[in-house]
Amino acid sequence: MSVERMALQVLLPAFPGTTLATDAAALLQEGLGGVCLFGSNTVGGRDALRALTTAIHAAGPSAVVAVDEEGGDVTRLHTESGSPVLGPAALGQADDLALTLATGRAVGADLVDAGIDLDLGPVADVNSNPDNPVIGTRSFGTDPVRVAAHVAAWVSGLQDAGVAGCAKHFPGHGDTAQDSHLELPVVLADLATLLVRELVPFGAAVDAGVAAVMTSHLVVPAVDPDLPATLSRPVLDLLRDRLGFGGVIVSDALDMAGASAGRGIPEAAVLSLVAGADLLCLGPDKDVGLVREVQAAIVGAVRSGRLSKERLVRAAGRVAGLRPTAVGGPFEPEVAGLLAGVPSSLTVEGELPSLAGAFVVLVDTPANIAVGDVPWGLPADLVVAAGAPLDVPPDRPVVVQVRDAHRWPESLGAFERLAETGRAVVVVEWGWPGPYDGRLPRICARGFSRPGAAAVAEVLRKAGWDR
Repeated sequence: MSVERMALQVLLPAFPGTTLATDAAALLQEGLGGVCLFGSNTVGGRDALRALTTAIHAAGPSAVVAVDEEGGDVTRLHTESGSPVLGPAALGQADDLALTLATGRAVGADLVDAGIDLDLGPVADVNSNPDNPVIGTRSFGTDPVRVAAHVAAWVSGLQDAGVAGCAKHFPGHGDTAQDSHLELPVVLADLATLLVRELVPFGAAVDAGVAAVMTSHLVVPAVDPDLPATLSRPVLDLLRDRLGFGGVIVSDALDMAGASAGRGIPEAAVLSLVAGADLLCLGPDKDVGLVREVQAAIVGAVRSGRLSKERLVRAAGRVAGLRPTAVGGPFEPEVAGLLAGVPSSLTVEGELPSLAGAFVVLVDTPANIAVGDVPWGLPADLVVAAGAPLDVPPDRPVVVQVRDAHRWPESLGAFERLAETGRAVVVVEWGWPGPYDGRLPRICARGFSRPGAAAVAEVLRKAGWDR
């Protein structure tokens, strides 16, 4: 195989639109490794999505079609309605491994039905920092052992359905307060802490046979003080040598600031391959011109000796074997086995007052980039910005819906003052349930999903809410 073809085979770009453009099809015919889908590719509905994935596979029979489908907050296939399955934090709270296994299998069946080969999930990060702006409810929790058990179960269910899984974001993005889409986070934990916290869920994923592991764009000074993990051989050697992973190492999107700020995407691609990555995500809505630039940079690096041909051959070979043989059955997210565990994913703090005639408010705070613009919360009577003046009808209880209220302290101020006047106010926290003084009763849903929303509504109805 030529160097030019191998340089394409290690690339996973994403193109805009719900159909496959002619120039993108040409790249697939030349050997492009695959295509990653985002919400902009799936908005045409299931039939259009199947037509798109069929076209991709026809143009590139060995190419993988990938997507981020984590359940809960992060969904690309259900951007209009919300995920039909609980997300990781809710599953971790329920702590029912059979439920997590069934959820992974349901997601896998859904992806098989859509013609998708590789799921860029589950998240294996331990969300040890409650101020984390990008992981939060995407994590199964704060305890490494519990997170590890659920990661392994989810991977097993997903791959049983015939879809390759990809645990992320190695070596762990949970102990950060920065978003690597926007800047370069630093994890200050020493190696001993990394081994007993961050690496435990990834070890469980490897033991479960996960097909791929995604890197993170953050610096771990205890391992490599200079380069982010995606570009760092010492960090990726932890995955290969200490954890014994022999599958495909996938980079997180190289258009993110944590990887390419100050160096550009083509250079980040070369450095990532040199470090040991195999399949390079380029980020959403890219054009063919960028793919050609990255291809040329990789070819140039081989010819100059910066990147050995042997390293490129190994990477391309791993990618060539990634696409699984789908065996999934029909997608049935509403089966009793999935729904029965939903109530245990909720926690209620404090005693709920009577909510007869309650007025429902949603405090609209920005979603992180990984979640994107997807629906969340119950239908609201009023949507307000955090800290905006509050105008609610007199003498009615109030249900206020928030996400990560501890990260947006202005979210609840007006409602706490309202409660001081004697008004009944209840908080529904759809985000990560961070530190809270408990002044108002709080229902913690740990991420939005359709079954989670139904469970929250049932709790409110038991308190007298009449919708």
